[in-house]
Amino acid sequence: MRLVTAAEMRALEVAAEAAGVSTAQLMENAGLGVAQEVWMLLGALEERRILVLAGPGNNGGDGLVAARHLHDWGAEVGVYLLRRRPADDPLLAALRDRAVTVVAAEDDPSFATLDEFLSVAEVIVDALLGTGLSRPIEGTLAEVLRRVQRAHERPVHPRIVAVDLPTGVDPDTGRADPLAVAADLTVALGEAKVGLYVGQGAALAGRVQVVEIGLPATVERPAGIELLDRTWAKRHLPARPADANKGTFGRVLVLAGSQFYVGAAALAAAGAYRVGAGLVTLAVPRSIQAMVAARLAEATYLPLDEQDGALAAAVAPRVRDALKGYDVLLIGCGLSMAAAEAVRAVLFGLGGVELRGVVIDADGLNALAAVEGWADRLPARAVLTPHPGEMARLTGWTVHDVQADRLSTARTFAQRWQAVVVLKGANTVVAAPDGRVWLSPFANPALATAGTGDVLAGAVAGLIGQGLAPAEAAACAVFLHGMAGDAARGELGPAGVVASDLLPELPRAIKSLVEPAPLTAPGGLFGPGLGGLPGLGGLGGPGLAGLPGLGALGGPPATPP
Repeated sequence: MRLVTAAEMRALEVAAEAAGVSTAQLMENAGLGVAQEVWMLLGALEERRILVLAGPGNNGGDGLVAARHLHDWGAEVGVYLLRRRPADDPLLAALRDRAVTVVAAEDDPSFATLDEFLSVAEVIVDALLGTGLSRPIEGTLAEVLRRVQRAHERPVHPRIVAVDLPTGVDPDTGRADPLAVAADLTVALGEAKVGLYVGQGAALAGRVQVVEIGLPATVERPAGIELLDRTWAKRHLPARPADANKGTFGRVLVLAGSQFYVGAAALAAAGAYRVGAGLVTLAVPRSIQAMVAARLAEATYLPLDEQDGALAAAVAPRVRDALKGYDVLLIGCGLSMAAAEAVRAVLFGLGGVELRGVVIDADGLNALAAVEGWADRLPARAVLTPHPGEMARLTGWTVHDVQADRLSTARTFAQRWQAVVVLKGANTVVAAPDGRVWLSPFANPALATAGTGDVLAGAVAGLIGQGLAPAEAAACAVFLHGMAGDAARGELGPAGVVASDLLPELPRAIKSLVEPAPLTAPGGLFGPGLGGLPGLGGLGGPGLAGLPGLGALGGPPATPP
């Protein structure tokens, strides 16, 4: 699913107006889509009490349109304005004609009327700011949000439906004001905003439902940011022809392990095998070969000389010669910084060796970061897989700087370094050198445990070995890894999952994409639902409910029920 920044969405709206679709029409369609989603959330509207909080801008206008439809469909609607709107506002006039109660905050200095609304509301429609956040929240808006938060914390509390974005969430970075209130449902208008899937925004958005607002098909959409989903992953899975042999599915050399981190080598190699690699060879220090082999019977081995329990720098020529028989190099998992010279000798000496890709992880990245100008010496088709701490070392930034805008950080340095960057963490970001970005929908605390990154690095290498381009292989591996993590959490819970639990789940994830489960199976983890109906998220597409006139397909009609 495509994601847009606030600037990209504004450009789409300007292009739509140039194509003959007015802002008023976009607002009418948006408000209808919001009202339909509220209708589906409640199941019935007659005598249901709904509070619409409306800001002074277009987001507030969307809320006023929604209020009109909800009233016409039988709900008891109250509207609370953050500031008075112009007296000749036609959206307000339509509500007054229907005798809908409309109160402005200026006329409610003690907020008594707001408290009265909040005490009875079953749903609160948050149409205060949307993408209009430009500074810290203060004043009247701050007090309104405090009272909404208190209402939402009651044992029996109203559900909150955010229009486009929860108020206080930055549309591009997901950073949130401390007063931002979590939504149960966010109705994204036209296109989902990046901030709904990164940073704090991902936790505050609740379920995200995209509704159509009438942007013409002729308006060119930005193609730079994409939310990974099942449809994308299935389309990019490598083919598995019946007449294949192990060479068909790629040969991966994994340079990994030390006496300090024996398991990392086994996890990385197993990760490559579990996504379908044909042959995986582990290049490891001689002293740990037997220990690794006891855990992984399927790998072949290239025992290497060592010094103080880690690979010696002198192994580089042997590794280079061996690589002539392989398609992919994965380097770094569990090597320790004692092998930094060996890592640099291998990576900086690959000229003339043709590989489909080079995946650099963990201490491979740390070894690079210690050398000035390392990016100019990267091998071709490199994939870097840093966690935030490693990314900070590579960039010279702080972890806080990296995490402040993960998407922009990954994209900027992927282009600067001319390498694929996989910035790991909740909602992992995959950025390609050409500016394309993929965002993982998964944020799973069960994956916050040692070794899961080794499995991911192995999966990236295994998919490159099967012929995927490095960027697509990285994005596909991130999605499969997320699916595996969710499956492990579903079976074992959010605590206690270990990295090896992911390994059998990887082929099951692939199988579930190739052989989809019936429509009755839950799928909301992997995409927004069809028409907002829970349990159909696996279809991975935006809802039909927001389309005017298609009420029978998943939303209420455009006229009162």
